[in-house]
This record gives sequence, structure tokens and C-alpha cells, in this order.
Amino acid sequence: MVENETYLLGLDAGNTVIKAVLFDLRGRQVAMAALDGQSFSPEPGHVERGLDEMWVNAQQVIRSCLEKAAVDPAQIAAVGCAGHGNGLYLLDKAGKPLLGIQSLDTRAAAHAGDLAARHGDRLHELSLQKPWPSQTPALLSWLKVHRPQLYAATGTVFLCKDFITYQLTGERVSETSDMSGCGLVRMPECCYDTEILELFGLEDAQALLPRLVEPAEIAGQITASAAAVTGLAEGTPVVGGYFDVIASALGSGVIRAGEASIIAGTWSINQVFSQEPVVDTNMFMASGFAPGRFVNIESSATSAANLEWYVRNLIERDGHNEASFDTCNTAVSEVVPAADDPFFHPFLYGSGQGADFRAGFYGLAGWHGEGHLLRALFEGVVFEHRRHIEKLVKSGVSFETAVLSGGGSRSPVWPQMFADCLGVPIRVAEARETGALGAAIGAGIGAQQFSSYEEAVAAMTRTERDYQPDPAMKAHYDTRYAIYLRLIEAMRPIWSELAKARQSSD
Repeated sequence: MVENETYLLGLDAGNTVIKAVLFDLRGRQVAMAALDGQSFSPEPGHVERGLDEMWVNAQQVIRSCLEKAAVDPAQIAAVGCAGHGNGLYLLDKAGKPLLGIQSLDTRAAAHAGDLAARHGDRLHELSLQKPWPSQTPALLSWLKVHRPQLYAATGTVFLCKDFITYQLTGERVSETSDMSGCGLVRMPECCYDTEILELFGLEDAQALLPRLVEPAEIAGQITASAAAVTGLAEGTPVVGGYFDVIASALGSGVIRAGEASIIAGTWSINQVFSQEPVVDTNMFMASGFAPGRFVNIESSATSAANLEWYVRNLIERDGHNEASFDTCNTAVSEVVPAADDPFFHPFLYGSGQGADFRAGFYGLAGWHGEGHLLRALFEGVVFEHRRHIEKLVKSGVSFETAVLSGGGSRSPVWPQMFADCLGVPIRVAEARETGALGAAIGAGIGAQQFSSYEEAVAAMTRTERDYQPDPAMKAHYDTRYAIYLRLIEAMRPIWSELAKARQSSD
């Protein structure tokens, strides 16, 4: 412990893992603790988690982080939490945990498609987003139709990190970055809108929505009961928090208009900051986190989660081992790229192009080994990022460099593949826990440790590695990317048949 030092605590609540990371005001990580929670699938396409477990895990990682740091909790100026966007987290009318649906859930695919067909254009005019399967209002609307008793029991509609903030402060609050990211607010004003609710068939849901604040605004203070179970000091300010993709961008050093952030994590996140949101019906979403600060986003669940699935199911089988990812990186680095290498579609969890999409390897031959399979997986993930980025560029945004973060940025080979395939320099941030750092940056602003986002990001972030594109490899990837896209079109009718077969067997 350093006497008179000031610290900021950033929490990062992902689809399963929750992390607590303590930083000093220079963005240096002092201590970190993480716990992996459990997801479960009660039915095909349903991906849920226990809210009680999530709060117990949050308590444990906060307490463990503080114990490792050996700091006086009174030295923590503020707490901020980032969390995965969309999904659906509900309290009952007594404020008790009711349901946690993760953003990998696809139960509302048909329902979202129907909503999009009937009201998609108008919803986009209002929120800059059309309905899609794991979108928060689409899930809530599905619940109202298919689980009316559960809907009737609902008292509060939260996003993932809002539930943690509620447990810490007792405040029923959310903030603009998450609520705009899930299509529940009017853009660019970032305020609730009754017509949006009506179009989703949720005209009776206004009272279920939490109080709305800005991400860096103080939302509440640590309560006595939360202090007792976490070790935090009672009264410590807690800010509204962030949609985790925006927190990760901030924590990687991206803040100014025209800067790009690529996150290779559970989702393929591709985002460019701007002073006004881009209006384009072909773009996935836009999110606002402060006046004049918007993020234009193209994303889908098609990124490094594919590698995690491969490792957990085909390599480890009997328990987590981080060394397995080192094995994968080594295997990929030993493969000399060839024009006829296998291909991989990273659609284990569907695609924004179609809920029926499936993953698959193509073009395997007897001379291929596991390294070729893994290189195909790495490349397929990069290709999906590229497809999203091309949509952003077509919508009118531009950038010359990008910062890569997320689990994929820790690979010694993936960042170079991104640089070569996209044809732009790629920077990798020094911080590994960029989501938690972004949340801490917001906490620092809320606690008046910094006067602006620019000051906070400059003080707390640094670049660790730079990757320059190889023109020869750009040509290699251009050729293979064209084939990759043709394979998608060729497989569409097959995926449709598989979906129909599953429906008929249900």
C-alpha cells in the first residue's frame, strides 16, 4: 500500500467471467481478481445465468482484489462497472433477482425477425437499430408473448452491469451507453421514448425501466451492506458504468472522433468514434456515452469465442488451462499460409446475417493438420471483422489506424493477421484488462480526478505493440476473403434446411 495514493476500481462483467481490477491514476494495474461463472441452456438457443451466483462472484472478486492490493478502501476514489451489452437481466417487483439472459441467447430469433419485418424501419429511425435476437427489448417482448407470467412478475429491466451496480448501491439505475446499445432509447438524444416501447409491444413497460444517467455520472454510493460483503468503504461513489465495448475502447486509448477500436472477444466488435451518430440502415448500431460522443458499431458473436469453444471442447475437455491457448498460437505460427488452405465460418453462435448460420470447416485434405484448422479459425474470425469494418466504411466513417483489444489481442499471431488482412496499422494497448480500465477511467471522471475524457485516457492508457501490414499478405487475404464470402452464399440454403429440420423435431 502506498499512503496518500488514490485508486480507482474497475469491474468488468462479461457473459461468464467477472473481474475486479484496481488501478492507480496512471492506469497501472495494482491488483486483479477474476471468477468464471456458469451458464446453462434450459432449451436449445437459450443461454442463461444465475444472478445470485453473479453477485456472489462479484463480492468475491472485489474482496480478493482489495486483499491482494492491501490498500485502505478509503483510498479508492470511485468504482465503475462495465458489462456485456444486450441480453436481459430482470428483478422482480420486490427487487429480487428474477432472470438473467446472456447476449449469446437466440430464443427470440423468429420473434425479432417478425418485429424487424413490421417495424424495423421505424425503430431504426428512432433508435438507429433494428430488432435482432439477443437485443434487450426483443427478448423482453418475446418474454411478454411466450412467458407472460414471468413478464408479469418483472419489476425492473436491467443490463448485466446494472445488476452489479444495483447490488453495490441499492440504486435502480442504468446509463446511456448500454441503453442506446440495446436500442431502448431515442437517438441521438439518448432518452427513453414511448414509441419505441409501443413498437416492441411493450407499451406497459415504461415503469420497468431504471433511472437513466450518463456513464461517468455518480449513480450512487456503496451501501453498508455492500461494504460488509465486498470490503469496499461505505459511501464510496459508484458511476453509471459502460457498455463493455465502449469501456474497452476507452481502456485501449481510443477516445477521439475518427479513431477505431477492434475488439476480438466473445463478440466481433468493430467501432469508430464520431461527434454525431452515423445514420445508415445497414449499420448494426450506434451508441452514445456523452454529449457529442458517439460510437458507430458493427458486431456479431463471431470472434474469439470460436477459439474458446475449440479449446474447451477439442483440446481441454476436462478443465480450463490457459496454456492450451499458447498451444494454439504456436500451431498457427508454424503453418506456412497457402492459397488453398482450409476455410472456417465462425458462426458457432449464429450471425447477424442470419440466425440460421452455422460454423464449419471447408476444404480439408489429408495433408492438413491441427495447425491448418486453427489457422483457418483465426483467419475466419479476422474475415468477419473485415466484413463488419467494410460495412462501417461504406456507411461513411473512415480511419487510418486501429487499436486491437480483447482476448484475441493477447495472441502473438492474431494482431499481425488483422493488420495484413485489413491493410492498416494495428496497435495493441499495454493494458490487458481494457474493459475494467475503461470503467475505472469513467470512475475517475465522475470522482473529479480528471477534467475530461481526453485527460483521463491520456493519463491512464499506453500502447504496448505496433503491427504494420504486409502488402504481400494483404493480396493473399484479399483472394481468400472473396472465396470465404462465396462460401457463405453457397451454404445459405443448407443452413436454412438445417434450421427447418431442427424446428420440425422440436
